[in-house]
Amino acid sequence: MIVRTLLLSVCAIGLALPASAQTSGAAAPATLAGPVVPGVCLLSREAVFANAAVGRAATARLAQLTAEAQAEIAAQRGPLEAEAGVLQTLPETEENRARAQAFSGRWEALQRQAGQVTQEIEATRLAVLSRIADAAQPVIAEVYAARNCGLLFDRASALGGNFANDLTAGVVQGLDARLTTITFERERLPPSDAAR
Repeated sequence: MIVRTLLLSVCAIGLALPASAQTSGAAAPATLAGPVVPGVCLLSREAVFANAAVGRAATARLAQLTAEAQAEIAAQRGPLEAEAGVLQTLPETEENRARAQAFSGRWEALQRQAGQVTQEIEATRLAVLSRIADAAQPVIAEVYAARNCGLLFDRASALGGNFANDLTAGVVQGLDARLTTITFERERLPPSDAAR
């Protein structure tokens, strides 16, 4: 959805520019290339996590856990929303104010629970990324040594150049040979002060 919105915005901006400001194909932008720098290598951990089998499996499992957590909250939210609708139609009486006060407490408790679940999903994601990073580290070291690297940079920080010494594909291949999936459940955190 966000990507589609951005693409539509880019298209709209491109259409709004005067013809003189739009690129005409007469001159292509200069590329930043160059010779391979011996010993300088690149790696994208994000691409490793996204493309390795274990990363794809973890992403699918995280999506499943997130959907379960959302369903857990939605199951409780539905009846509360129905009760809110009924409370809005009731006349102002002392008894109805007391009912509204009790409802408000239950609604706030559900909001705290939703915040707690969000924190647990995020803690799970971070724990899984850490496990995958730990599993990938020896593979990175092996590919690094095999490619005779002396310095390793995050590929995302490179603005241009020759990417022949990008280790990402080799690390993905090596990680796939060692690990294709991991099992995990949602982290359970003690209720935080904000969730009480």
